[in-house]
Amino acid sequence: MALIPNPTVAPLADPQGPQPWQDIGVVCPFDMALDHELWRWMPEGVNLVFTRTPYYDQPVGLDMAEEISDHGEIQDAVRSLVAIRPAVVTYACTSGSFVHGVEGARKLSAAMVSAGAPAAVTTSEGLLMALDALGVSRVAVATPYLAELTNRLTSFLEQGGKSVVSHEGLGLDRDIWTVPYATTCGLIRQADRPDAEAVFVSCTNLPTYGLIAYMERELGKPVITANQVTAWSGLRLMGREAVGPEQLLVQAAAK
Repeated sequence: MALIPNPTVAPLADPQGPQPWQDIGVVCPFDMALDHELWRWMPEGVNLVFTRTPYYDQPVGLDMAEEISDHGEIQDAVRSLVAIRPAVVTYACTSGSFVHGVEGARKLSAAMVSAGAPAAVTTSEGLLMALDALGVSRVAVATPYLAELTNRLTSFLEQGGKSVVSHEGLGLDRDIWTVPYATTCGLIRQADRPDAEAVFVSCTNLPTYGLIAYMERELGKPVITANQVTAWSGLRLMGREAVGPEQLLVQAAAK
């Protein structure tokens, strides 16, 4: 039924808005299942726009990391995002950005910029930025990976000027997003050492948001994770701060 205007009622002012938003373009691997987790670090007024790399039918390992780091495919993904004019584009994958070392991660960001990103950062570059922001030079590493990928991550960190005092992995090559917090907490405890200044938990497909502050209180040191440094570094390039109550990286950046 059509509404009939009432001439005795003063017209209402049009609603204000929409509010201005800043966009972060997110390129992630085809099997990324944790879009919702990245959102948890976003402050008001920041929007995430996701796209994915092509599908590869193989287990998580070195071969897959090399496939999903293909510059041409990532540049195609970036081009699918630039129409919305994001402030920054991030490549949300740890293994795909550390697999070719520090120089490989830098070249990947440069490739994204050449495809039209106004600024770009990868998860692994965000990791080094976060360790520097925390003043950490000695780090313990916890991963869900097979040994071949964990070893490649330790090599990346050493190239980045960090000392890896220990590393532990779950030995998984699929379904990483299904790992429960209890398993990851046990892995972090196993990886930690007294001389480690922080623990890094790798893989953007491993859920971690809800355990970070809990494990930091238990260990008395920063516990930084792949999705955390992905969100934090992208926001930092925009001049914004991540949301993460009681998380040491977020608190340090806010000071």
